Amino acid sequence: MGRRVTFADRAKTDLRAIPQETAIQILHTLARFLDSEDGDVKKLQGIVPPLYRLRAQDYRVMFRDRGTHIEVTRVQNRRDAYR
Repeated sequence: MGRRVTFADRAKTDLRAIPQETAIQILHTLARFLDSEDGDVKKLQGIVPPLYRLRAQDYRVMFRDRGTHIEVTRVQNRRDAYR
């Protein structure tokens, strides 16, 4: 069984601003990662507590691993994600 996911308010706002079809594909990528840990995930350097990013097309899903669940903090286009 996969882990749970929670969304920060800012991540919910980010998802609502993305076109619906793209947002659904991002959520499918996130669900696949939660079920099988399959996906392009990297730990971002120099951030405490650790922050990870999941690639989903041209978007990046930023999240923190809380052990029993992950907390999605942001969902941004790759051109804006690392600024």
